[in-house]
Amino acid sequence: MPISRRAFLEKAVAGAALVYLPAAYSWADEARSSISPAVLRGALNALERHGANIPHRDVIGIADFSLPSNAPRFHLLTLADGRVRSHLVAHGRGSDPAHTGWLERFSNEPHSYATSAGAFQTQDLYHGEHGQSIRLEGLDASNSNAASRAIVVHGAWYVSDDIAKDRGVLGRSEGCFAVAPSSIAEVLASLGSGRLIYAGKT
Repeated sequence: MPISRRAFLEKAVAGAALVYLPAAYSWADEARSSISPAVLRGALNALERHGANIPHRDVIGIADFSLPSNAPRFHLLTLADGRVRSHLVAHGRGSDPAHTGWLERFSNEPHSYATSAGAFQTQDLYHGEHGQSIRLEGLDASNSNAASRAIVVHGAWYVSDDIAKDRGVLGRSEGCFAVAPSSIAEVLASLGSGRLIYAGKT
């Protein structure tokens, strides 16, 4: 008997260090891009909790800030089969004042320049200061100010494989989910409007 998508994913992460992927997909070389089981469970719980606000549930974005900024930690998870595509993402400078590369704290406060935790719904695409971007609405008390703080997903020059390798840390945003210019098209095409992004850490 087929199992539900949620049951499939929960079974995959129960006691496991890596997200389950079909055998045809090689994950060995990308182990550091794995989603921590606790953050994945948080994302699945958020999808269930905010189901009425998430019309499209084929793909969700998961920002696993348990990892440092030089690791691919923004994951596009396809719920039908558990496939994961991972990208670099910067956190807010208010979350990492010493620029260590590690997110130290979340904040929902205006002018904190920090990353917020919790569930977001993707809104409309627009072309702004950073090119093609997507607006976000915070769905939890921990990120309720996302829209008024102009927290979005956008591409940024200070996010790239070369910067991660050469400097060991990415640049920092003002709280937005800033991804590499080479990643933004795939991220926006995969998430679009009316999908879930979840941010958390262990």
